[in-house]
Amino acid sequence: MLGNRDAIATIAVKDLEAAKRFYEGVLGLKRAESGEPSVLAYKSGSTPVMVYQSQFAGTNKATALTWVVGDELEGTVQALKAKGVKFEKYDLPNTTQKGEVHVSGRNSVAWFKDPDGNILSIVNG
Repeated sequence: MLGNRDAIATIAVKDLEAAKRFYEGVLGLKRAESGEPSVLAYKSGSTPVMVYQSQFAGTNKATALTWVVGDELEGTVQALKAKGVKFEKYDLPNTTQKGEVHVSGRNSVAWFKDPDGNILSIVNG
C-alpha cells in the first residue's frame, strides 16, 4: 500500500527562526516552498524535510532523521563541529567510540541534536 509512495521527514521545533538558522545555516539544507507560515520546507538531496512548529518539539528520545554520507563521515563530523555542532556520546553494546563516531563492525554513526533537542545522525552507509 505505502511501499511505492514517497515519504517526508518531519521534525517538530519550538522556534522556527532558530530552526531556520540551524537547518539552513549549519546543515546547509535547501529551502523549498511550504505555503504555510508555521512550516519550513527543505530538500536534502531528493528527500523532502518538513520542519514545523509544535509544542511537543524535542520530546522524541530516538533518532528523528539520518543522513547517509558514506566515506565522508569523518569530514562531515569535522565540518559540523567547525559550525558549533556538539556531538552526542552513547554507551552502546558492541560499540566503540572513535572521537565523535560510534563504530560497530562496519557501521559508523555520529549523533547530534538540533536546537530543540531532536536527535539527528550521520552514518557511513
